[in-house]
Amino acid sequence: MSRPRVLVTGGSGFIARPLVPKLLEKADVTLLLRDGFKDETQLPSPLDALRSSFEVVYADLRNDRLTAQAVRQARPDRVIHLAAAGVSDPFLDVDTALSHNVTGTLNLLRACFESDDLDVKQVIVARTPGERTAMNVYAASKASAWAFCRMYARTSQWPIHGAMVFQAYGPNQPPHLLIPAAIRAALAGEDFPMTSGEQEKDWIYIDDVVDGLMAMLDSAMPPGENIELGCGRPIGVRAVIESLYHIVERGGRPIFGAMSSRPGEDPRQVADVDRAAELTGWRAKISLAEGLERLISHAMATL
Repeated sequence: MSRPRVLVTGGSGFIARPLVPKLLEKADVTLLLRDGFKDETQLPSPLDALRSSFEVVYADLRNDRLTAQAVRQARPDRVIHLAAAGVSDPFLDVDTALSHNVTGTLNLLRACFESDDLDVKQVIVARTPGERTAMNVYAASKASAWAFCRMYARTSQWPIHGAMVFQAYGPNQPPHLLIPAAIRAALAGEDFPMTSGEQEKDWIYIDDVVDGLMAMLDSAMPPGENIELGCGRPIGVRAVIESLYHIVERGGRPIFGAMSSRPGEDPRQVADVDRAAELTGWRAKISLAEGLERLISHAMATL
């Protein structure tokens, strides 16, 4: 029996880096990277060490012709669409969001399902819980993209599934984000100025996210179904940063209220984990305490 062929967009990002090694255990993998990434010496760890194990195609998803060409070259059975612009940018402009997150997603879907010589059995589209309220440009663009996904799933029966990833954290996050920035300060024994930390988020360790995506690949679901990848328990940002400093114990402290809250941020997010378990058999396994311990150990080992 031949191995499935999986195409991953956003193939050098935070989620893809631990996902690709897991996929390689059971599938032939192709990464779709943007045109400007053709210097493959820029591939991050662990992908650089695995370069001989997967294929690479290049395209700017905003270009329908190049996207279709890349998908035909990869000939995937399944696609995991992780590429997006502005994930952590509160100042993302509307035109960039629309061209990357809406047009790019549509170009990918049409490349997969409007070609007579391809047989794509599933496209998993990464989503954000911010889509529920769409209070910022990024979330609104992702909500718009999902509206098209759901429309095609319902009217054309395209096998498109959403993977709504809640507050993922783990090694190799962009350094300017909350958790890696707080860990650097804590390890240096420095104070960490931040917002009041009153928001409640559903924190999920990156290894659980990867396992959830793998479970989605193995599950039969109706077109347009959405799986929420979280732990099902909202925990305040303040409590998380306090826990982090407590684990490190090198001095310093978080300074709550020193910064204004980011505009357009939901005050509370929590995943429907029972629905995910019902459809895929998957549940997150790693507690916040264990996840923070793992992440801090990784950060200390890479200092």
